[in-house]
Amino acid sequence: MRRAGRGIVRFLWPPHCLACDTRVGEDGGLCARCWGGLAMIERPYCERLGTPFAFDPGGGALSPEAIADPPPFGRLRAVARHDDVARQLVHSLKYRDRLDLARWMALWMGRAGASLVADAELVMPVPLHRRRLWQRRFNQSALLASEIARAAGKVFAPEALARVKATRQQVGLSATERAKNVAGAFAVPDAARGIIAGRRVLLVDDVYTTGETSKAATKALLRAGAASVDVLVFALVVRE
Repeated sequence: MRRAGRGIVRFLWPPHCLACDTRVGEDGGLCARCWGGLAMIERPYCERLGTPFAFDPGGGALSPEAIADPPPFGRLRAVARHDDVARQLVHSLKYRDRLDLARWMALWMGRAGASLVADAELVMPVPLHRRRLWQRRFNQSALLASEIARAAGKVFAPEALARVKATRQQVGLSATERAKNVAGAFAVPDAARGIIAGRRVLLVDDVYTTGETSKAATKALLRAGAASVDVLVFALVVRE
């Protein structure tokens, strides 16, 4: 009866591509065209920033950016470049209320950052300021982090980091402007310091652009006593 029920559901609501709504064979998939447009990030890549290399420089290699300006977090991993289909999925989740995408995007993120997830003791999102959260009604990073934590059996700690300063949107700002915009924007509430202290934290966001938001959030966590912070995102802006 359950199989029959599933068959009826599939007949009435057949699976569709997550990006373009074309019919596909399985739930949570992409059509051939969209799959070809998803620029997945695979090895070789910078062990620190997760940015892909054009050639294999050998194990443990770091990018020039990671050497010249080391981030405060330990490792960054991403599913795909912030191009075409990845950008469309992020925007659909964030601005078009496609909350159903969080489950599938988080599944890909868990695979791309498997070692980071395995090492983490706490999983938390980059938080929104309460004013922005009220306007948007949900935090897409929290949806992703919740799914990642649930699938891995990790502690989900959405209240352990707060955005205490209302900032401008980062879109359109330079790296310097972004850094100034988020300076002092994050803090660990006093009640959460005992949760953070000595723990390995996985910080989750949807997109990593210049990294200023992730860096500012990481610094707040480290000041509160976190043992380490890794960052996991769905899409990474790669500068050639």
